[in-house]
Amino acid sequence: MDVVLEIISFAFMGLGAAMLIIGGVGLIRLNDVFTRMHAAGIIDTLGAGAVMAGLMIQAGLGIVSIKLLLILVFIMFTSPTATHALARAALNGGVHPQLDETDAGDKGRDKGPGGGEGGGEGT
Repeated sequence: MDVVLEIISFAFMGLGAAMLIIGGVGLIRLNDVFTRMHAAGIIDTLGAGAVMAGLMIQAGLGIVSIKLLLILVFIMFTSPTATHALARAALNGGVHPQLDETDAGDKGRDKGPGGGEGGGEGT
């Protein structure tokens, strides 16, 4: 049974490490503040959460697991709240999301009244 728990623990920690690497690459490669916040959210919630879950399995039942669980709960509540506050501050500061002019599936189409999807009435 110990071998199974070790495999599950290392799987969680490996998944968390992969999410941390993906989020770190996203922070470097993405060009908009809002998409970078998305990458940072992946690092905070998925990456740290999976690593903490793996560490809790490694530690077994005890005070260490309780402390790790409390850290995980704290991260799960504060990270999305901080990301939302940062996004609102960026919007209030005049930073606008970078949008593409045309979507990949709508190249060459006129999106005027009646020309796009969703009916013939303009909004």
